[in-house]
Amino acid sequence: MAEATNGSGLITGAEFLSAPGVSDWRGTGTGPQVVYRADSIADAARLVPAIVDAAERFGVLPDVDLRPEGIVVRVPYRDPEGLPAAAPQFAAAVSRAAAELPLTPDSSRVQSVGIYVAQHSQTDARPFFVAALGYEDFGDTDAVDPLRCGPQLAFNPISGDASGRGRTHFDVYVPADQARARVDAALAAGGRLVDDSRAPLWWSLASPDNHGVDIAAHPDLHD
Repeated sequence: MAEATNGSGLITGAEFLSAPGVSDWRGTGTGPQVVYRADSIADAARLVPAIVDAAERFGVLPDVDLRPEGIVVRVPYRDPEGLPAAAPQFAAAVSRAAAELPLTPDSSRVQSVGIYVAQHSQTDARPFFVAALGYEDFGDTDAVDPLRCGPQLAFNPISGDASGRGRTHFDVYVPADQARARVDAALAAGGRLVDDSRAPLWWSLASPDNHGVDIAAHPDLHD
């Protein structure tokens, strides 16, 4: 008999992170995520049966990335409005199974990378990128890889910018307790601070040749 039935409706990222039993997990731009370190791919794979069992019991569709260095488990945003209500129960079950193996969570490896496609206010570039990359529309402004392997794209207009010029930068979402260290590392590697007026939510940086990267502490806790 299943331990629990599916939840119904959707919850926010903040509600997920405030639920019991999910302290291993962190919010990212594409959904809650946990990384467990492992010594081999066989070691990491020991967690897979528990993930599958929890997914079936709670009706959650996770993404699982198995590597020799560890295993990444995500609860992706399949609906731009929120996460499945049963996501915290799923996550807690996975965490309990990992602790029994035992596998150690490593929040320093948690991140999601997105590409922010800034476009002239009279231009809609999303159809081109969807076609060129084989992506799908997601919500009103984004596009996603159907298998969620590639970075999520966000399309946003630049009011008053020169027509015919696109500006694109990377968005890197990391756990809040890792953001400052990531910024410091990028600056030490030759980067330039462009804007920290929204820190600690995010910092805008530029590479030595002026490519843009925003490093953000994912705002789930600020919902």
